[in-house]
Amino acid sequence: MAGREDGNRLRETQTGTGPQWAEELLEHLRPTGRDVRRVVAWLSGALGVTVALQDAAGNLVAGNRIPLDEDLVADITAGRIASAAWENGERHLRLVRVDHPSHACVLAVSRQAPFDRRASGVVTHTAQVIELLLTARESTAAGHRLRRATADLRLAILQLLMVEDTIAARRVAAGLWPGLLDADTACVYVVESAPAVRDRIAEECLDTTREDALVVRCPAMDGHVIVVSPRETTDEALRSLVGRHPDLFLGGSVRQSLAQTATAYGQAVSALAVAHFRADKTAVYAERTHPERLMDPVALRAWTSRVLRPLDALPHHTRAELLATTRLGLEFTAVNAAKVLGVSRNTVRARMERVETLLGTDFADLTVRAVVHLALNTRIGLPDTLPADDTADPGLRLADLLSGPAVRTWGGDLLGRLDADARNPRRTLRTWIAVGGNAERAAQALGVHAQTVREHVRSAEPVLERQLLAAGTDLYEVVLAHLTVGDLDLPVLPSPA
Repeated sequence: MAGREDGNRLRETQTGTGPQWAEELLEHLRPTGRDVRRVVAWLSGALGVTVALQDAAGNLVAGNRIPLDEDLVADITAGRIASAAWENGERHLRLVRVDHPSHACVLAVSRQAPFDRRASGVVTHTAQVIELLLTARESTAAGHRLRRATADLRLAILQLLMVEDTIAARRVAAGLWPGLLDADTACVYVVESAPAVRDRIAEECLDTTREDALVVRCPAMDGHVIVVSPRETTDEALRSLVGRHPDLFLGGSVRQSLAQTATAYGQAVSALAVAHFRADKTAVYAERTHPERLMDPVALRAWTSRVLRPLDALPHHTRAELLATTRLGLEFTAVNAAKVLGVSRNTVRARMERVETLLGTDFADLTVRAVVHLALNTRIGLPDTLPADDTADPGLRLADLLSGPAVRTWGGDLLGRLDADARNPRRTLRTWIAVGGNAERAAQALGVHAQTVREHVRSAEPVLERQLLAAGTDLYEVVLAHLTVGDLDLPVLPSPA
């Protein structure tokens, strides 16, 4: 292309095969250069002009503000004319319509010299490039909004499952994922990655499971992806995913009813801690012997009914809400429980404080938390109204449940694993539990540094095969073990316990 020079001469390529400005303009279509503001700035520099990109409402999208005739702009954005040009003495102005998926824009260029063919061509082609970029940006934004809405819906379904509202969860899921939650049971998995790549891993989980699973970005842990699936093939698919990425870990639960999704989630998190020590970076929750399975089931259910009886006078919805929140609040911090439930942390604390008041307990005491946790877990799966049980001793107390030979043997064997360590972590652990899991207070009682307490507790985790520094089922089982062997005093509970 050739033409006369003006004050803003356009450069040609050295080979003479085409204008260099075209190559520079096309560079803005590369993935790394797709920015409308940069294109407008390039046009301003290439022609030495003032450029403004504005929408029909007069909002400046990019460039610098130029006084424009509102009626003319309205004609262009409405599609009555495609472009316009005029001269007002010292300045020459050119306006070009830029189509947009939701609304048209106007590209206005002002310069001192008249627009020759070359300058007009640059403006026209730049408008076309801007149109492509705006369309791509709108499509990307729409896709992002759709993905965000879908992710929010998945989280809402998970939150319903966490509070045992399986009917509502199925109704919500049926619209987009028919049949996803038709099964009565499912496994829960937690995939751990670096937070920076979590979104990509979540998408890979969706692809790997072919959307036959509920895939949720954990609202509490930035690096976790939660997968709830009734399909048997999900386990193998996720293991394959972890095998392809050296920085991923996978923890899985045993199969549970959908109403026990919160329990299964706790199992998956517990298994995830074990996965960090496995060569294949995966672990499934071990069906180890739990203390409640060593107790008389009839007596345990009757005791649970009496402990939780103060909540029975509440309306069904309120009672279910308090029980579900307290279960999660005992498993996780109030902040994380709030994120999982989709409520504020103050709401979680208020609900738990109400349960404390009703039960006459103090959740600051780890032994109290462990005992209430035992009752809540026993309560899972029981009907709303427990039938009267004439076979259970009405005077049965917690001490009776924990004094059976089987459960005492279990507690002694579990804590006995620590006896071989010359540092005496068993004493440290006992003291740490007695002061509510506070390392500083335990250190004062033992006359050591707080970091020493943390190291002793942390070193006991692989020996006991349980997480201790994070509240949850693992910690409460260890607390119950201390209670069964008499290393800790039984908590003070109301008379029914």
